[in-house]
Order: sequence, then structure tokens, then C-alpha cells
Amino acid sequence: MTTPLLQLRGITKRFPGVLANNGIDLDLHKGEVLALLGENGAGKTTLMNILYGLYAPDEGEIVLRGEGVRIESPARAMKYGIGMVHQHFSLVPALTVLENLMLGAEQRRGPLLDEEGARGRLAELAARYGISVELSARVTELPVGQQQRVEILKALQREPAILILDEPTGVLTPQEVDDLFRVVRDLGAGGTAVILITHKLREVLAVADRMVVLRGGRLVGSAMRGEATEASLAELMVGRAIPASASQARAPCEGPQDKPFEGPQDRQAPPAQAPVLEVALEGVTFTVRAGEIAGVAGVEGNGQTELVEAITGLREVAPGSIRLTGQDLAGRDRRQVMELGGSYIPADRQRQGLVLGYTIADNLALCDYHRPPMAAGISLMVRAIMDHAARLMRAFDIRAGSVLTPMNNLSGGNQQKAVVARELSRPMKLLVAVQPTRGLDVASTEFVHRRLLETRDHGGAVLLVSTELDEVMTLSDRILVMYRGRIVADLPTTKATRQELGLLMAGASG
Repeated sequence: MTTPLLQLRGITKRFPGVLANNGIDLDLHKGEVLALLGENGAGKTTLMNILYGLYAPDEGEIVLRGEGVRIESPARAMKYGIGMVHQHFSLVPALTVLENLMLGAEQRRGPLLDEEGARGRLAELAARYGISVELSARVTELPVGQQQRVEILKALQREPAILILDEPTGVLTPQEVDDLFRVVRDLGAGGTAVILITHKLREVLAVADRMVVLRGGRLVGSAMRGEATEASLAELMVGRAIPASASQARAPCEGPQDKPFEGPQDRQAPPAQAPVLEVALEGVTFTVRAGEIAGVAGVEGNGQTELVEAITGLREVAPGSIRLTGQDLAGRDRRQVMELGGSYIPADRQRQGLVLGYTIADNLALCDYHRPPMAAGISLMVRAIMDHAARLMRAFDIRAGSVLTPMNNLSGGNQQKAVVARELSRPMKLLVAVQPTRGLDVASTEFVHRRLLETRDHGGAVLLVSTELDEVMTLSDRILVMYRGRIVADLPTTKATRQELGLLMAGASG
């Protein structure tokens, strides 16, 4: 056995009230694709942030190419040949793609920046790895899937010896996932070691050479390719047997919700009920009724973002009309849509769903802080806000030291659970859920799926927008396919096939 490229020995990291990493030993070999698995809050991202120089370990040692090293900053990590693509993007929205890629890797011609030289070099790199990006576009204008490509290209331009990918497929379409994994395999074949943090077990089994599992900050197991199954990995992650497929699983909760899972195909079709959401825009006309989940499938960038923003009060409705419980949404803002019963789980939790500097308690009260029991007149009822947060933390398994923990101290998965908890705990008529399980582990994903189905079964209308075709097909009663800003198909889920949906998403007339 060759000497490992990287060795982590006894890595321990503590935060107030949390032991994030507890004596972790881990080896990584040249050219290896290593999957790092675990529940939300298991310590995966913390461990990789230590390797990338964002945190200093309280105990332990990092050995790189046989020598002990100290990695005090990302700049030092990059000098050692370590790159990282973060779950939450680190791009500057106001700059172009080219300007973002040049940051920290400036190419000069004399005293001036050599933009043309950089453009040619980056275009060649993008073509080599099959990553399609528009270098002149401003990042703020790009959908999240394209921003992810920019982040990956930004890391690859430094030709790292070790590349860390933290939940890289959370915002990618199935086609983009296939493209990414082709890049990952090519990197491994070329000698680059890749560490993949993900919750998607099917993807792990498809691309990883070896899998290691963290639970409660400890390394609890590992397996080579061919030795593991989705079920065995899920059991290692959560410490108990759990089906890997959310469509077949039982809810990881207690009480009234702990009953056999019902997919939409297994229940009787709901009786015709009153329309809750009525959309009549150019090329986009549909209705979502009470007691129904309508799923929107489509390759990202085909109008889903604009549609959601119009429905939720974030974009002017024109031309056409959108009605929620019979009320025209023209001229109404986000608060007014909420007052009409519209809840919203956004695709980007950090930019649109949370105030990262606020506490968990404050974030969970964002929609209702102005009304009883959280407010009395102009006074906030602090105890009621904290009690409300404590209840939701227990019900949705949000893992943190206390309700006063700042939201930016939580893992990405726990941040997502906080958004879901706030929006699903409110009285609602319509739930617009965009990528609702992004960054969630297998148990938490199943839990959210169960809650969406319960919302439907209790008479709520749900508009589910997801790039996860399996998620759309599992949960939806109807599937709307969007292509180039239009609804090109409206199909009952029981009559839709993956092949047909894939063709429609690609623009085939079907």
C-alpha cells in the first residue's frame, strides 16, 4: 500500500455546547474518490473546513505527503494544493464570471490585468472539463446551477492535488450531475484526490472508490466500492435501519405522524376541490387545488425562478394574472402574500430564507414576530418566541446548542431544516417549496417529504419545484414540465415516465 497523500490524525474540534469532531483519523490516497457521509451536523463540513484552513483543530495533526503541516488559512491550503467548492457559494454577485474566476489568480501583462489571456485560458479549461459557462455574464444574473459550475471551475483552475466538493449536486439537474461525475472520474484518473460530501447515496455508489461515515462527530465506519448498499450506508449514518428510498420509508418522528408512508400513487385521487392557486401568464397557465401537490419539472433556467418569484410576491405579475384563494396578487408584496396564506421555501436558504446573523429563535419567528403570541402591541414576547423555537427545534430535529445559537453557526442541512420548520408550522393555504430537501440527509429528506404529504392531506395546496426528478415523481399528484418559459406538459404522475419527462425537459414535443 502506498503512503497516503493525506492523513488526518486525532482531529478534534469543539464549539460552544457542541463537539463537532471527536478524534477523527482519516487517510486519502492519490487519485482516490472518497465519499464523506453523515447526517446533518455529523461534522463533515467542519472536518473539511479544518483541512481547508477555515478552522483550526483543537487537537490532532494534518500530515500531507508524509510531513506534518499547519493550514492556517485557505490561502495556505491552496498553496498546499487543496481546493474546496463550498455548499454555499463564495462568489461576488456584482462581478462577471471572468472577474470572479480571476480573483486571487490574477493574470497580468505588465502592470495591467490580462483579461484576454485569462479569458482564453479559462475557456480552454472549461472546454477540457465540459463545464459550460458564459464568462461575460454577471454572477447575480445566473441561476444557482450555473453558479455552481463557476465555483467548480474556480477550484479546478488551480489544478489542485486534493479537491473537496461539499454537496456539489444539490442544485444540479440529472444531466449536470452526470457531467460533474464525469469530471470527478477524469480528475481521479489524472491523479487528483477528490473528497465528496453528499447525502445522495445513489450518487455515492456510482462515483466513489471508498466511503467513510461520520456520526456524532466520530468516524463510525467505512466501505469500499462494491461492499456497501444504500441501506447499509443509511443505517451507518443514522445509527438504525432506515430504507434508503424516501418514497418507501417511515417518518423519523414520533406521535401522530408515525404511520405508514403513502405515496400519491397509493391513495385514491382526491375529490375535486376549490382552486387555491390560479396562474394565467403568457405560456404558463395552470391551477393547483386544495389537497394537491403539483410538481414542476424542468432543467434549471427555463423560467422556474421567475414563476416562483411572481407567485410569492417577489416579482411584478405582468402580463397576465395570478390568484391566491381568489385574490389577485398584482401589486402585492411578500408580506401581503403571506397574509393570504402563502408559505415559501426558497431554493437559496442563505440569501432568501434566513438572516444568518440572527439567532435560531429570531429566524423561526421571522414570519409572525409582529402578531400574538410573539408580540403584544409594539413589544416582542421574548419568552413566547424562545418557546416557539424550542418546539420547532424538537419537532424538526434542528441540531444546535440552544435557540440563541446564531444561524450562521449551523450546518447547511440544519439551516434548511429551520426554513422548512418555519414555513410548515404556519397556517397556510399554499406552500411553494423550491428544492425543499437540498442538503438534507436521508432521514431528514424523508421527514420533509412526509410533511409535504401531510400538508396536502390536510387540504393545503403545494407547488413543488425541484431539479430532483425522483422527488417530483414521488410526491406529486400532477407534473408540470417547463421549457423555455412555458408549460409544455401537464401530466398525472401515474401516467408519467422518466423517459417521457426527460424528453419534454429537453424540448421534445412528446
